[in-house]
Amino acid sequence: MFCMNEGEGACGPPGGPTPPRRGRTPSADVERELLAAAEAVLIREGPGKLTVRAVAAEAGIATMGVYNRLGGKEGMVDALLIKGFDLLRAACDAASGPDLRARFYDCGRRYREFALANPHFYAIMFEDAIPHEFDNPEVAEHAEAAFYALVRTVELCAAAGVIAAPDPVEVAQQIWSTVHGAVALELKGLIQTGNPAATYHASLDTLIRGLAPR
Repeated sequence: MFCMNEGEGACGPPGGPTPPRRGRTPSADVERELLAAAEAVLIREGPGKLTVRAVAAEAGIATMGVYNRLGGKEGMVDALLIKGFDLLRAACDAASGPDLRARFYDCGRRYREFALANPHFYAIMFEDAIPHEFDNPEVAEHAEAAFYALVRTVELCAAAGVIAAPDPVEVAQQIWSTVHGAVALELKGLIQTGNPAATYHASLDTLIRGLAPR
């Protein structure tokens, strides 16, 4: 703890030895701590409770620290968006299987698992849960990298003859539109079948059949 007042009960008894000066925390460490605090508030409280004051309190610093280190709420949300898109990209990149057909299913499965495990991240990434101007080039770069993880899977599946994809970006967009719609409905509790996971997997079957080479 920092010593804020002089006198008895502050950092030591009057006349005692002067406490050692605490070193300055490196800027990068402070930013990591603030981002961790922002993530904790987002996950625990939801997008509506994500404020500069709440994050400052979570991190145990003055609110001005959030402005100085992250640029206020806009910068804080930008940092969370980058984290979310990086997590999604990592999930898609981790897709595997004994063949490319299995990898396609695994990529789709991991997308759903990411959304269900990180609903508040998903909400700020794709549902405008926090009104925000998406004009930060760095955020756009990370979002594009997440999408192109899917494009790479499409390219590999097309090369293996699992699907036809003369335009991998177009096909990736069609797949994303389908899986996003499915998980968005599930997150809202709007799936009308008894087994959402089975219904989702069946949707991947439909995609595979629809994209099969003719």
